[in-house]
Amino acid sequence: MKIVVVDYDMGNVRSILNAFEHIGITPILSRDKDEILKADGVVLPGVGAFAHGMKNLHMYGLVEVLQAYAKRDKPLLGICLGMQMLLEESEEFGVTQGLGIVEGKVVKLPSEDNESEKLPHVSWNEIVSNSVWDHTILQGVSERVDMYFVHSYMAIPKENDTILSTTQYAKSQFCSSLKKGNIYGCQFHPEKSGEIGLKILKNFVTIVKETKDV
Repeated sequence: MKIVVVDYDMGNVRSILNAFEHIGITPILSRDKDEILKADGVVLPGVGAFAHGMKNLHMYGLVEVLQAYAKRDKPLLGICLGMQMLLEESEEFGVTQGLGIVEGKVVKLPSEDNESEKLPHVSWNEIVSNSVWDHTILQGVSERVDMYFVHSYMAIPKENDTILSTTQYAKSQFCSSLKKGNIYGCQFHPEKSGEIGLKILKNFVTIVKETKDV
């Protein structure tokens, strides 16, 4: 079983690699197109601005590769910015086209004037079920468990049934995880969310194994 973490120079991926190694998986950090397409599972990480992330994916010729990989219905997990880039576009620093793997857009997260609800949203915050979690990356995760977030923008999938979980910030709820077939996204950082985060990565590995064996 081969899991590839996409290397496109956006954010420190060491914590993701360490988290997988902690659960007994040694992923490959790569931007090689053939290696990504041949992978059994792909993780698209990311910290930073949407436009910068898409620019780097284009620079390394990975946009078409990830789109082609997604069409094969193999497991793909986007984390933080990686989840946002799965969508069609973002309004961050002007409109930027995303991968278009999941229908929807990315907009600025509503905030309040008080100190605890300003942007960026950097905190532990609970995730609430929006659909059935069985047989997904959230299999066995308790309702309203806290996960670790760092972001100023939020994904708005076009289809409500794409949303796995929501999270409350200020006076708004936002999509904190999504699912479309074998495509998954987490706005939170599972690799920085303790034992529950590791469980989510284990669930992803299980999905990769089951898909590979079909």
